[in-house]
Amino acid sequence: MIKRILLATLAVFVAWEILDYFIHMVILSSSYEATAHLWRSADQMKTGLMLIVVILVSLLFVTIYARLISPKNLRTAISFGFLFGLAGGISMGYGSYSVLPIPYHMALGWFLGTLVEATVAGLLVGLIVKEEKKDTT
Repeated sequence: MIKRILLATLAVFVAWEILDYFIHMVILSSSYEATAHLWRSADQMKTGLMLIVVILVSLLFVTIYARLISPKNLRTAISFGFLFGLAGGISMGYGSYSVLPIPYHMALGWFLGTLVEATVAGLLVGLIVKEEKKDTT
């Protein structure tokens, strides 16, 4: 099971990095430019820390599914990802919108982006992390 958890963690991490690029650098890029005064400059960003955060959240997402969610099938995994994304997206998008002077479409983008990312992660974890076969001998 450890190998599957590590493989799923890697898959989720890679998927999230790719989706983050499209969400933040393509779709929301003009919103970030319009609110540049709120963010660190590119040379001051803590890129290494962000990678560690994404790796850790990927590992926790996969571990929660592997250890606590049953039955382990694609439908359950996608549902888990969707609910995880709903919770995280509300917090990320609308929680941030409540305290930061960001445009509404940025909050909506963060919400929907988080929802999509977690649902994709659920799909990946459902394909990789399966029920362990019981030894019947």
